[in-house]
Amino acid sequence: MRLRAGIALLQLAAVTVAVFALTTFLPGNTAEVVLGPLATPEQIAVLQERLGLDRPATERFLDWVGGLLHGDLGTSLATGRPVVEDLGARFVLTALPALLAVAILVPLAVALGCCAGRRPGSAADRLVTATTTVAQAVPDFALGLLLVALFALQLGWLPATAAGTVGVSGLTPAMLVLPITILVSNQLGSLARQVRIGVVETEAAEHVAHLRRLGLGERTLLLRHVLPGAVVPSVQQFARTIDGLLGGVLVVEALFALPGIGSGFVSAVQTRDLPVVQTYALLFALTTVVVNLAADLVSARLVP
Repeated sequence: MRLRAGIALLQLAAVTVAVFALTTFLPGNTAEVVLGPLATPEQIAVLQERLGLDRPATERFLDWVGGLLHGDLGTSLATGRPVVEDLGARFVLTALPALLAVAILVPLAVALGCCAGRRPGSAADRLVTATTTVAQAVPDFALGLLLVALFALQLGWLPATAAGTVGVSGLTPAMLVLPITILVSNQLGSLARQVRIGVVETEAAEHVAHLRRLGLGERTLLLRHVLPGAVVPSVQQFARTIDGLLGGVLVVEALFALPGIGSGFVSAVQTRDLPVVQTYALLFALTTVVVNLAADLVSARLVP
């Protein structure tokens, strides 16, 4: 367990270096974007000096890491505000649909996986497999356009966009229905199929057959013996599902104009706002490292 935690720290350190290096080599810079194409080289040089962009990369990296260790995420080059202020407002707008999607996705995937895995080859198994495969095969953006065209434009049941929303208080439940549906549908297939595989393998185990011969009820057998054994391999798939949700959030926020971290990240890249880009990229990487570490620890705990 300590070894896995140490590896996670090394991964995070490597990601920190990679994030800074990649953002440093982005073409263009904030000074050029702010001043526009008509700016003279002298004007660009003055603004670069004011923003600290003319300093050596090593010096800027050490300052950035030192600030991170003290909880200082830096200041936006585009707005002049602390990055943490913008991050706090956007984080809630990203976390809310993502957490709701996970809350729906996990029990639904477990239920579908158990339904299919307990009767492999049955009509229910084929239906679950076919449905989840089709849902996963449709790209997020294409599915979003289809859902907006049907439920927003054609039927008028749901809003087509969250444009104009300021803060989480401006969101309504109806605004989240389509984004959450897209996030769940794309990740449901892989997780449900992994649960199904675990259920099929556990059902075939000798100890399960022995408990069934002893007359143990099917409900108790499923909840106490089959499901725990089936969930262990699914934990790692759940970690990969979280990674998939991060990519899905970028698409959903762009499609429905949700002012979350994804849209903020895209905007920061366009303006070459390096402190914001670095913070958001590091946040995505940190989420991936932490989720995979948690999955390893949970798997180790569940293994008999």
